Amino acid sequence: MIGIPNMDRRNLLKGALGASLVPLGAVKASAAASASGACFSFAFLSDTHIRPELDAARACAMCFEQVSASPVDFVIHGGDHIEDALETDRARATMLMDLYQRTEREHLRKPVRHVIGNHDCLGVFPKSGIAPDAPGYGKQFYTDRFGPRHYAFDHKGVHFVVLDAIGITPDRNYEGRVDARQLDWLRADLAAQPKGQRIIVVTHIPLVTAMQCYEPESWLDTPHNWTFVVNGRDVLRILKDHNVLAVLQGHSHVYEQIDLNGIRFISTGAVAGADWRGSFLGTPEGYSEITIDGQTVTSRYLTYGFTTPYREDVPI
Repeated sequence: MIGIPNMDRRNLLKGALGASLVPLGAVKASAAASASGACFSFAFLSDTHIRPELDAARACAMCFEQVSASPVDFVIHGGDHIEDALETDRARATMLMDLYQRTEREHLRKPVRHVIGNHDCLGVFPKSGIAPDAPGYGKQFYTDRFGPRHYAFDHKGVHFVVLDAIGITPDRNYEGRVDARQLDWLRADLAAQPKGQRIIVVTHIPLVTAMQCYEPESWLDTPHNWTFVVNGRDVLRILKDHNVLAVLQGHSHVYEQIDLNGIRFISTGAVAGADWRGSFLGTPEGYSEITIDGQTVTSRYLTYGFTTPYREDVPI
């Protein structure tokens, strides 16, 4: 129990009686103010794709230091922490994840929430030489390091929902998909929120994007849909009955905003840009700073001073 200094029973009773005399209108105004919540900002960064080559580790440290020096409350990492675990061998994947976690620990002095990305899944592609029954295979590689693949948390009156949008396919590949069990969890989680609760959803692979209009032609030749969540309609049908302010997305390496049915879909560019070789489809290396003020969500894209010596910009 927390002690209350300089307040005896009599003074406490006076305080209680005084509180009962507060006008009803003031109580309603206070409740409305609480519902709108305090204005706050956080960093949404994604696709660090860290590796020892291409000066990537130093660049990630630069980005993390800039975020740490900013007034944001916390950080969400939108996935693809490392260069790749899908088709590399266990030794390199482990080295890369160690490098990422060491860099975050030494340079990112903010609370961090994590999202699973496709490149955070171990040995899914047969080229990796890792068997599906091997320890740490697939998404276990991520959960061993960062914890649950989907979860929710609250901050200053806003309910955040983090999704796992990586669908591992039977042919040892992947697609954008939110599985049925997770859809049930999402439906129940949102139903438990009070009416009007402000909600932010976070996913690695986008629910809504215009990428297919301008992505590189080579991206169209994939065995599955790598660009967006194939059952995104199922997710949107759950979200539509709630006060979802925005959906934050990674994966595409392009800074993009789309407003659809009152929801803002914000895809952030990659910390790695075009995999540490410059800009990707016009978006340079960077991250997004998200501000929530009442019912309004705004985003600005920030670079962090890194210039690659290995520039091979990818144009549209």
